[in-house]
Amino acid sequence: MSRTEHARVRAAGFQPVQGLAALVGLVYLAVGIVGFVRTGLGSFTGNQHQMLLGFMINPLHNLVHTVIGVLGLVFAASSPSARTFGWILFIGYGLIGIWGLMVTGVISSNPVSGLGNPLNLNSADNWLHLVTAVLGLIIAIMPARKRAQMESTDTGTTAATGGGMQQPVVTGNDVPGNADVPTRPVPQQTGADEPGRHRTSRWRAHRPGHTTH
Repeated sequence: MSRTEHARVRAAGFQPVQGLAALVGLVYLAVGIVGFVRTGLGSFTGNQHQMLLGFMINPLHNLVHTVIGVLGLVFAASSPSARTFGWILFIGYGLIGIWGLMVTGVISSNPVSGLGNPLNLNSADNWLHLVTAVLGLIIAIMPARKRAQMESTDTGTTAATGGGMQQPVVTGNDVPGNADVPTRPVPQQTGADEPGRHRTSRWRAHRPGHTTH
C-alpha cells in the first residue's frame, strides 16, 4: 500500500476582514445612537448646528450611521459578506465624500446643488467619509488568512506492464495463484487412543480369511 498526500488550501477560521468589518460597524452604530440622543427625531433633514465630536449631524445623518453600523455587524458573519460590506463602504462613502466636497465648496461644480445639504455635512464629515471609503476598499481587497490542509489517501500499488495495463495487487492475507485450489478437509482425532494402533486393529478385524476368537 502507498499513501498519497494532497495539500488543500482553505481559509483558516475567523478572518481579519471579519473583525475589521465588525469594528467599523460597531463604531458607526455607536455614533448613530449617540447622534439620535443629541438631535432627537425633530427636523429630520435640518441644518441646525448640532455637532458630535466636531462632526455636523442631523436625524437623517444619524440614521445613515445606524444603518451602516447594523450592516457591518451582520455582514461580519462571514468573510465573503464582510468583503461585500467593504465594497458598500467604498462606493457609498466615496460618493457621499465627493458630494460633501461639492456642498462645502471644495469642488465648485455641483450638478446636484438643488438637493441642498440634507445630511448637514461639513469639512470634518467629508474627511471622515473619504477615510471610510478607503477603509472599505481595504476590507474589500484584504487577502484572506489561509492554511494548507494535508489530506492523505491510501492507494494500492500497481505494477505497470506492456501496453499500459496494470496488474492488481493482492492485499491482506490472500495468496496469489492459490485462490481456486480446493482444499481437503483434515480429519479430527478424538479420544486418547493412539492413531496408528487403532487403525491397525480395525484392519486386522476386517481382513478376509482372518478370524478372531
